[in-house]
Amino acid sequence: MARELISTNHAFTALMWSNSQLWFEVVYVAGMASAALLALGWRTRTTSLLFMLGVLSLQNRSPLMGDGGDNIVHVMAVCLVFTRCGQVWSLDARRTAADREDGGGRPDVIGIGMWAFFTVALAFVTALGKLSTGWALLLWGFLFAQAAWWLVRRCAPGEPRAVMEMMGNVLHAGALLVIAVEVCLVYSTAGWYKIQGALWQEGTALYYPFHLAFFTPWPALSHAIASSSLLVLLLTYGTVMAEVAFPLVLFNKWTRVAVVALMMTMHAGIGILLGLPLFALAMMSADALFLPTAFLRRVGHRVSRGVTALVGPD
Repeated sequence: MARELISTNHAFTALMWSNSQLWFEVVYVAGMASAALLALGWRTRTTSLLFMLGVLSLQNRSPLMGDGGDNIVHVMAVCLVFTRCGQVWSLDARRTAADREDGGGRPDVIGIGMWAFFTVALAFVTALGKLSTGWALLLWGFLFAQAAWWLVRRCAPGEPRAVMEMMGNVLHAGALLVIAVEVCLVYSTAGWYKIQGALWQEGTALYYPFHLAFFTPWPALSHAIASSSLLVLLLTYGTVMAEVAFPLVLFNKWTRVAVVALMMTMHAGIGILLGLPLFALAMMSADALFLPTAFLRRVGHRVSRGVTALVGPD
């Protein structure tokens, strides 16, 4: 079934290269490692690409096993490759600051070694015919873009670097716009479809999931909430109103922060009460895109001061 599907939609998955259990475990562990490194912000230009390949490999091998959260991660994994997601709160940012203090004179041995290793690996996979033409062009283009960026930084720091910085800014902004539009479409379509449902119009829609064994990891808590008609009514109507209003209140910074906080709270409740933690975390990470940069920097500064006060300046 997977081969039939991939032959029609030309999706990427490294798991189809071999049927061995060892190969599956290698791809699975590599996907988890790339996700951890991306979360830490280590070499995000490379780890974001590896994270995308890991996500696509696992999801496209068995697409019927996914849910809405997997679809969000799927799109965001692709878009993250084109963003500068390691500018703050990352090991990349710490390394950049350290290089700036040292004058930037140290060679990037790790970066060059990673580029050489993945060039050899990609050449080997391409020679075996494992990649389609489109994916081969995409991955080779990424490698050559990395090489060109490194050469420009080292050998042509003037106008060529400024032009590449501008191109990077355009790609970054475009990728963020795609994620933002995706999140708005998810909420608006979900909200408007709910409005058309009789149970949502009556305000009783959330009563039924709280009585399904599959969606009640905490039966006592779920039944206690469902036993209150007023609370069920408020949660049902509040969910619809928040989803429909989400794209409309993003243009003001104060209403944007408020609705993002509301949606994160709602998804936290979904993750806990309905037993959907991965879906909730995927949506909360997408919602975080709309938080103002100044707010995030202020939070990061306060967290940093708190950690320093607890463990000391070292």
